[in-house]
Amino acid sequence: MAPKQRKPTPGSSSASGSAPAKAIPHIDPNSSFTPESFKKELESLAQKAQSETTLHYLTEQSIIYLKSAALLSLIALYSTVSQLNLSPTYGSIPSSKWHSKLIMAGCFAGWSTNLTLNRVLPFKPEKLLPLLAVYVPVVQFFLGKVSSTLTAQWGPLITEGLTLLPLVTISAACVATYLEGADLPDFLPSWIRDALPGLGGYGFYKLSEQILGGLAEEHIGQSVLNTRVGMELALAGSYAALAPSKLLVFALPALLHTALLNTHLPTGNALANLNKGLESVGYVVLDRKESLTGYVSVVDSPKEGYRVMRCDHSLLGGDSRHVSDVAVCGSMDGGKLTFISGLGIGTTPAALVAHGIDTTVVEIDPVVHEFALEYFQLPKNHTAVIEDAVTYTSRLAADEKGQRFDYIVHDVFTGGAEPIPLFTLEFLQNLNALLKPNGVIAINYAGDFALPPPRIVTNTIRFVFPACRAFREHPRDMEDFTKNQRDFTNMVMFCTKDTSGEVKFRHPNNRDLLNSPSRQAFLYPQHEVKEEDFVKAEGEAEGVLRANATERLVKWHESSAMGHWGIMRTVLPDAVWEEW
Repeated sequence: MAPKQRKPTPGSSSASGSAPAKAIPHIDPNSSFTPESFKKELESLAQKAQSETTLHYLTEQSIIYLKSAALLSLIALYSTVSQLNLSPTYGSIPSSKWHSKLIMAGCFAGWSTNLTLNRVLPFKPEKLLPLLAVYVPVVQFFLGKVSSTLTAQWGPLITEGLTLLPLVTISAACVATYLEGADLPDFLPSWIRDALPGLGGYGFYKLSEQILGGLAEEHIGQSVLNTRVGMELALAGSYAALAPSKLLVFALPALLHTALLNTHLPTGNALANLNKGLESVGYVVLDRKESLTGYVSVVDSPKEGYRVMRCDHSLLGGDSRHVSDVAVCGSMDGGKLTFISGLGIGTTPAALVAHGIDTTVVEIDPVVHEFALEYFQLPKNHTAVIEDAVTYTSRLAADEKGQRFDYIVHDVFTGGAEPIPLFTLEFLQNLNALLKPNGVIAINYAGDFALPPPRIVTNTIRFVFPACRAFREHPRDMEDFTKNQRDFTNMVMFCTKDTSGEVKFRHPNNRDLLNSPSRQAFLYPQHEVKEEDFVKAEGEAEGVLRANATERLVKWHESSAMGHWGIMRTVLPDAVWEEW
């Protein structure tokens, strides 16, 4: 029986043994899948595979970190610049009272609300930063005009709350958004991966603040861009370059105000506007510069006939009608040597030079020395050392063959708070090493006798120089002391190295007075400080102030500086402090 033949199936070869027919796929003409689309899909997949390389990954991650670092660096620098702009109006210590708390609040608010900001705003949050930055000088200018109402207690908080806080908040929100795209190693625990962006960002901010802020303070005043308002404008420009947008058109009014009306800008036009505004209170600013110790200016009162040098919210001194010289407790003969730490307006070195005494002046701020020469008749025939007194004195004292002095005058600027390194046991011991065996040292100290620091400083001085007498500039105002618990005054301590003797003063003669009525009135010391004038805090150790324990004075700085701010506002009109 012949075998049964199979029925050919579609696509199979016939029984004749011919070659099998090639299969043809059936394509639905209504389907989107076509040979052309298939080819395009393959090309797209190839391009995607090519782009997802290690180089692309590293580039993407680098951009994330670079943008974050740029924003953190800008806000870190702005932190320092903000403080610098408040110091002429409020002083450095009141300005810093709320500063760190505002920074922390802004960082927390920005980091926790970044998703909300991105969802609510119709544009990227970073586009707000240039606009906020350019209006900071404007807000500071107008709030500064009402600083007497805001007071040193609340003025800095309100000012930075309306200027620095929004910048910090938006910056933190942007950095949080950027770092969401950061690819952290998988081997790290999840809680570390969650916390690392925030902790790392804040750590980078603090490091940038220390480095960039230090550079800003070190080089301030060297050009217009290195001044307070100049740096604010430069930072606004940096934000604009980082996040350009059409919103920048709204920055024009702020730029025009700062360029034409802001008296804080260091230009000739701004100075002219400043003096025009000060005419009503009878003052004129002769010159001004920003330097490493603060905003330094020379202010003249033509009506009252006196001149002062200002540094931030304090005075370095006034003309000879209002400044007393160091009292004479030895023979002021020529040929002797004097070492002066702290120049001020130069009244004391000028008197010593006039007596023919070879005088060395150590002053950290070159602008103070420049203004003393130009506006306060400081004689040029003295030795000027423009250097930090701590460093210079330590180096000179260590040199056993170095110069030693018959007189030392330690008269440093305090501004409402002690420059602590200049009143430590170690520094005073170096001054002791520079003083000849029969020499005399005069130490000026300005502080609030209603607080413990004057007692601590006095104890330290007497530990090094056992033979001392102290005198106040004026007696205690009991009414003010009772009402406000404030007793801010200058004190001068006269000391010798002779432990067996007593500090005595001879009455000045006509040669000592140098034909000066003020010297006749003030040269001989008055108002001797008694033990009961000092206040001791409960639980405060007597002891001395050492370089490794300066927190004993730091904790009292805020109270002292607030009292000093109030006193300065009675010495010169508010407009002088506010308009700069």
